[in-house]
Amino acid sequence: QVQLVESGGGLVQAGDSLRLSCAASGRTFSRYAVGWFRQAPGKEREFVAIRWAGGSSVYADSMKGRLFISRDNAKNTVYLQMNSLKPEDTAVYYCAAAGTIYSDKYYLEHEYDYWGQGTQVTVSS
Repeated sequence: QVQLVESGGGLVQAGDSLRLSCAASGRTFSRYAVGWFRQAPGKEREFVAIRWAGGSSVYADSMKGRLFISRDNAKNTVYLQMNSLKPEDTAVYYCAAAGTIYSDKYYLEHEYDYWGQGTQVTVSS
């Protein structure tokens, strides 16, 4: 079992940056791929970024160039650095972990085994 807890959300102004954290329990967390998703009010949850255990990562086109995902296995934590935030980035951000996820399925929610409760990010104009 893996438990995930997100933190780092908050209210910021357009153009600001935030770093979200996803802290995990479990000794084998370093073997999991970790993804970030977000859900804006009235919209479906959408893929944001993923980092595989091997170090490769993929970012959503809508936020590419403004994101950086990293992990500290010693701390069992994955980070999502978000820069140049826009009001349309306002959403609840979730992290999720997958034991095995293929390169053509990383954006699919059902491919992930564990989910956190989410952290709210609000960007004012």
